[in-house]
Formats: sequence, structure tokens, C-alpha cells
Amino acid sequence: MRGLFAALLALSLVPLAIAQDDPGADPPSRAARLSYISGTVSFQPGGVDDWVPAEPNRPLTTGDRLWTDDNSRVEMNLGSAAFRLSSRTNFTFLNLDDRTAQIQLSLGTLSVRLRRLDQDETVEIDTPQVAFTLLRPGEYRVEVNEAGDATIITVRGGDGEASANGQAFAIHAREQVRIAGPEGAEPILDRRAAPTADSFDLFCQDRDRREDMSQSARYVSRDMPGYADLDANGSWRNDPQYGEVWVPTTVVVGWSPYHYGHWAWISPWGWTWVDDAPWGYAPFHYGRWAQVGGVSGASWGWIPGPIAVRPVYAPAMVAFVGGGGFSAAISIGGGGAAVGWFPLGPREV
Repeated sequence: MRGLFAALLALSLVPLAIAQDDPGADPPSRAARLSYISGTVSFQPGGVDDWVPAEPNRPLTTGDRLWTDDNSRVEMNLGSAAFRLSSRTNFTFLNLDDRTAQIQLSLGTLSVRLRRLDQDETVEIDTPQVAFTLLRPGEYRVEVNEAGDATIITVRGGDGEASANGQAFAIHAREQVRIAGPEGAEPILDRRAAPTADSFDLFCQDRDRREDMSQSARYVSRDMPGYADLDANGSWRNDPQYGEVWVPTTVVVGWSPYHYGHWAWISPWGWTWVDDAPWGYAPFHYGRWAQVGGVSGASWGWIPGPIAVRPVYAPAMVAFVGGGGFSAAISIGGGGAAVGWFPLGPREV
């Protein structure tokens, strides 16, 4: 069966463009998922001047910025790491690719839960006072005060190294360090024991427990953003043809994949599916959909495929067709017009 749908789903005619600035380079194989929003959160895509309301399931990458207003919180999931922002926080991805997550925090509070760190992987948080590198899996909190003249780093678990004005110093588990001083001057360090958890820390711990207890982690890699949302919205079953399959149970009658959501152009990948369902990230950027359960009781099921060390992100598991020079691939070009697309089935390239 060439596709999962009998008919092509029409797209409005749009000029083709290559999916990345450098057609000879592959786009990153991972993106951060905007996984939780509470309150008023604004989003500014990289290279765009305007701010818009943030939307769940939006993939984030280099240049993307977030601002959380009063009494607001947000979570981003990178698979191996979770980034959480408290209220009145200004956050930017300076660089996000397969091996580097470099973040700018110019105001507010950021919490990072780092589950795994490869030998050639770097996670760095830059503030007006310091560049802080996470050296081990653990729980980290970085704050920049309202005046922007001091950074407070708390390491509840793990180890990190901070660099300020050419001076490097370690921050170990259960420590907190306040770094102050004008730019270009010797940093003023105030080192003490990590304080007790506040309400934001407790919120982060609740989100961590939710991931730690996820049943779906038995069937997919923990490096796949969005796996924990599958638990409360579907069930796993073993299919004789496809193996472990997840079937959504919180959908309307007649539901089908790639129907409830919208397309967005997100560089460097190109046209990207943003699903409306709270669980609609992992099943639309990894794996494949297929009809499972037999002719009489067939239903849509998501097939994640073999558990991988690091799953490879795709903007959508579909192929586009039509238009001069248009290929059924993610990286596209040729100057024609897109006329349609169809989801890829299991084992289809």
C-alpha cells in the first residue's frame, strides 16, 4: 500500500523552497518540543521580528525566543533534557543541533533536568554574568535578577563549570553560587548550600516524576520528546504485523492522523505538522501510522519502531507530490508548486 490514505489531501498551491538555507547540509536530527504552557507565554521565531502567543507542540530550534509573563510557566523537552521557565523569564536558543544546546537567559528563572549527556554533547547556559556548562546528568537552576546584574546558579544534582570574565570555577551538587559584578570586572562570588525547594522547584519535580513513571517509556526511547503524554491518552497493544502499537483513545469518532492541526513553515526543515492534540508530538514526528486490528475492528495505530538511542526528528512523516522537480522527500526544491501530500506507511522511506 503506497500511502495510508486512499486519496491525496489537497494543500493550497504555494511556491516551493528548499527546506534549509544550505541545500548541501542536513538539518539537525532533533528539535525541542514546547510541551507545557501555563499562563501567558509569548514566542518569537528565529529571524522574525514579531512576537506571537506560544502554542503547544511547536518544535523549537536555533534563534527561537520565549517570554513568560507574570504567573506563567513553560516547559520544553529535548528528549535528553527538560527546560522549564518560571514567570517573567526571557529565554533564547542560541544554538540547537545534534550535539549542542546553547541557551541565553537574560532575565528570570530556568530549571534544567538533564537525564543523559553524551561525551561529545554540550549544554551551556549564558547569562549577562556567566557561561555555565552542565557536566553531568542532574538538576540545575539558573536565575538572573530583575536588574540583570547578578546570576544565581543552584545545582541540586550533577556538576557544572561556570566561566566569568576569564575565570572558571566549579559548582557541585547541593551548592548555590551567586555571581555578581559589572562586565569586565572580577566576578564577586557568594557560595553557599543549596536552599530548600520553592514552589517552582516543586512544579519541576512533579513534571520529572511524571516522566520517570511513564509506562510508554517501555516502548519508546526516553530521548523521544512527548512520550509521557501518550500514557493518559491511549493504550499499547501488540500487533502481529507491526509489533508494539499505540492506539489513541481520547479522540472523536472518525478521527484520522494529520487532520486536526495545521502546517507551519519552520526553518531549517520546511513544512512542519503542528498537531492540536496534547499528545500530538511524538506520533507525528517519529514512527508511522497504520490501520491495525483487522478489517472488522480496524483503528488507527501509531508504530514507533525499534527503540533507538536517539530518535531522529522529522517535520512530518509524509511525502509531498506534484509540481515540476518536486521529490517525495523532506528536502525539496525545483521551483514548481506543491499540490498534495500523503502520510508514509510503516517501512516506507
